[in-house]
Amino acid sequence: MSLPLRRSLARALPVTPALVLLLLFLAGPIAYCAYIAFTDLQLTGQAQSSFVGLDNFRTAFEDRAFRNAVWLTLVFTVLSSLIGQNTLGLALASLMQRASKPVRTFVGGIVITAWVLPEVVAGFLLYAFFRREGTLNAILDWLHLPSQNWLFTLPILAVSFANVWRGTAFSMLVYSAALNEIPKEITEAAEVDGAGGWRRLWHITLPMIRRSIGTNLMLNTLQTLSVFGLIWVMTRGGPGDKSQTLPLFMYEQAFQNSMIGYGTAVALLLLLIGSFFSVIYLRLLRTEV
Repeated sequence: MSLPLRRSLARALPVTPALVLLLLFLAGPIAYCAYIAFTDLQLTGQAQSSFVGLDNFRTAFEDRAFRNAVWLTLVFTVLSSLIGQNTLGLALASLMQRASKPVRTFVGGIVITAWVLPEVVAGFLLYAFFRREGTLNAILDWLHLPSQNWLFTLPILAVSFANVWRGTAFSMLVYSAALNEIPKEITEAAEVDGAGGWRRLWHITLPMIRRSIGTNLMLNTLQTLSVFGLIWVMTRGGPGDKSQTLPLFMYEQAFQNSMIGYGTAVALLLLLIGSFFSVIYLRLLRTEV
């Protein structure tokens, strides 16, 4: 064995256990799920499964409930991640830079507390806030404003708000770190030149933190696409299917309707949607290098 080959093997030896674990617990289950997606495997009432090819995927694209779940997933992702968490996180990070230390501590503590709460606990809190006899309607009644059953009339907006409330802390921390990296000399020079707050934000701040924006959008999008517990606790996808995103639709098909093959096919389609968003963000980030 040549000396360069021995050196390469010696360098690879420390990462071998991690590679084996990744293959065993990540690549292996993904490959098995990909196989199941092409079968008619069921939880009950079936002695053995058979290979059905692309039938599960054809069924999904012809299913109105699946198309509705895709649409609601996109609405939920755009409202709560691309617009809500991203914008609010940047606004909080900008405001906290100018706030006093007690204000930063108080606001940061509240926002981060919502983030570290378990998803189920956060879901119950927001359910109590939006339900017909909940906190929001009590405030509206006190102000003599019309109230309604938010989880029945506007469920996708209610769960989007809940995801914004719970996940904004991550964006705030990312943007706080990015804003701290901007040299103060640049912003001070812009102020001396007469640039207002909006002009400094548009021409200085956003261009200088664009890579952090792209990274934050990618991570938030992938996390939001997989949100399950929050929506399940608040609405269980209802009423009807008005808040049934793809993770809930996948769970219903696989574990309530016992169609594991079909549910796994939906899971693979959700994985492809996440991969599509990731490729777009990575290409945008690459163009900024």
